Amino acid sequence: MGVVEISSFSALWSAKLSGARQPVCSLEGRRRGVVAMASTVDVQHLSEANRELTGDSFIRPHLRKLSPYQPILPFEVLSTRLGRKPEDIIKLDANENPYGPPPEVFEALGSMKFPYVYPDPESRRLRAALAVDSGLEADYILAGCGADELIDLIMRCVLDPGDKIVDCPPTFTMYEFDAAVNGAHVVKVPRKPDFSLNVELIADAVEKENPKCIFLTSPNNPDGSIIGDEDLIKILKLPVLVVLDEAYIEFSGIESRMKWVKKYENLIVLRTFSKRAGKHTVSQFLEIDRLCWCYFDLFEEPLNSWMSANLCQCSFSWTSSGLWSISLEHY
Repeated sequence: MGVVEISSFSALWSAKLSGARQPVCSLEGRRRGVVAMASTVDVQHLSEANRELTGDSFIRPHLRKLSPYQPILPFEVLSTRLGRKPEDIIKLDANENPYGPPPEVFEALGSMKFPYVYPDPESRRLRAALAVDSGLEADYILAGCGADELIDLIMRCVLDPGDKIVDCPPTFTMYEFDAAVNGAHVVKVPRKPDFSLNVELIADAVEKENPKCIFLTSPNNPDGSIIGDEDLIKILKLPVLVVLDEAYIEFSGIESRMKWVKKYENLIVLRTFSKRAGKHTVSQFLEIDRLCWCYFDLFEEPLNSWMSANLCQCSFSWTSSGLWSISLEHY
C-alpha cells in the first residue's frame, strides 16, 4: 500500500495508487522544501484554477448553509391557489393594515412633479415631517426602506463576523435571520411563560457571552406583550446596544420610547408605517443617537427609497391626527 507523509506545507493534493514506482512525490517534496515519502503513490498538486467551479462556488460558505426566509404570499399567488378573487381574501399572515392609507396619500402620489428623478438620499423632507410628528429633531431620525433594511443596516454597521446578538424568542424572526446572513451568532434568552422578558437571564447572557447588541420588540410579535420601563432601563444599563422595535406601538395604548434616545446613547428605536398607516411599500424609520446616525447614514444605500414614498409619508405625517377616521370612513 502507498503512504504519503507531508509536513511543513499546506496545499491541496490528490493522491492515487499507481501501478509503477514513480519518484513524483519525493521530487516534488524536495522542490517545495517538505518531507514526502512514497514508493507506489503518485501525488499531484491541484491548483485552484483546475477545480471545477459551480454557481454556488462564488457564494460565501456560511450563506450556503442557511435555510431561506419563508416570505408571505401576495394576493395574486393566493388567488390562483385558492381559486378566489383577491378582493375576497383577507390576509392575516403578516399583520397588515386592512384599510390601507388615507386618501391624501393617493393625492400625493398623483402630484409628483419629478417621478423620473432619484429621491433625496437623506430624505430631508420626510425626516423634517417625522421630526414634527415625533417631537425629535431630524438629526436623530434615519429613514429606510422597510424594517428589514434598517435591521440589516444596524447589523452591518455594528457586527463583525463571529460577533453575537441576544434574541428573546418567541419574537420577530428577522433578527435571527439577518444575524445569520451577517455571520453573527445568536444567543437566545427565551421569554417567560407569560411572554415577559427574563431580565436576569439577559444580564447573565450579556456578561458571559459579550454580545454586541440585543433586539427587543415592544409590543412583542406575536403575543403583544409590553416591556415595562423598569425592565427596559435595567437592560439599557448593560454594556450592549439595545434595538427596540416598536412596530405595533400605536396599538398598545402606551407612549413610544423614541425620545429616550436623547438620554441613552446605546438605544435605537425602530418605527414603521406598515401597521400604522397601511403602507408596506414605503419606508420605516428609526430614532438613534446623533453620533451613531452619522455612521449609519454613511453606510445606508443612497438610493434606497423612491420619491413617492417620501411624498406619501410626508402626507401621512401632516394628516396623522385624523388617520383612523379618514381610513375607516374612506373604506
